[in-house]
Amino acid sequence: MGRTYVETFDSGPGGWLGWDKNGALSLEIRDSCIISRSPWWIDCNHCSPKAGFLHILFALHTSHSKIDPEPLIKVAGRNRFVDGNFPTDFTNAKITITLKGDCDLKGSQLLVLVQGHNGKIWVNQVLSSQPIRVTKDWSTQSIVCVPDQKQWTNLGSRKDRMNFYGEGPIEELLKDVNGDIILVLFPLDVVPLDPAVNPYQGWAERDYEVDRTKLPSGYVMIDQIKIEFP
Repeated sequence: MGRTYVETFDSGPGGWLGWDKNGALSLEIRDSCIISRSPWWIDCNHCSPKAGFLHILFALHTSHSKIDPEPLIKVAGRNRFVDGNFPTDFTNAKITITLKGDCDLKGSQLLVLVQGHNGKIWVNQVLSSQPIRVTKDWSTQSIVCVPDQKQWTNLGSRKDRMNFYGEGPIEELLKDVNGDIILVLFPLDVVPLDPAVNPYQGWAERDYEVDRTKLPSGYVMIDQIKIEFP
């Protein structure tokens, strides 16, 4: 029989966090909800020649086997997913989210990303066929982590990170999502303020300034996340 993970944020973030250039980031907690607000960090790890830039809004590590959990616990409290010994096999897992927000998405979509280490590299894929709508009133929406590569986008790695990130089949990744699950905004239109700058050779907002009017803005608020494992 399957198991069901439910997080209501009644007792804090439960391990859910944001992410920026310095690593794990505390999320705002209000009325038993977690909130992520712009401006969001630009994750450049998967940009050209691969899938593109993204914003990380909410992340939950699914295992502590490959990381030091103590810095994460200081930021986001005890991880109730890991502490509950929930599975890392996300094959056909159903993720249901109750959320609302007010965002100008600028052509991006709110997507579920799964990350796992295959013994050599970290593999990241987004469920691009099942976007989550950001509604101004509360809504409850579900996606299913189907092992069908046509429904996913392999994010791959930028040229100088290929020893760390790479690609792999979604069937293998879903069997052991031993890294984290993340809610991201993807893809982004990252435009340097200096037209002479190649956005793929440096890191946005570290090596060059970007036109923030081209990027998503606003907030997303989550009241509950449920993951049903088959």
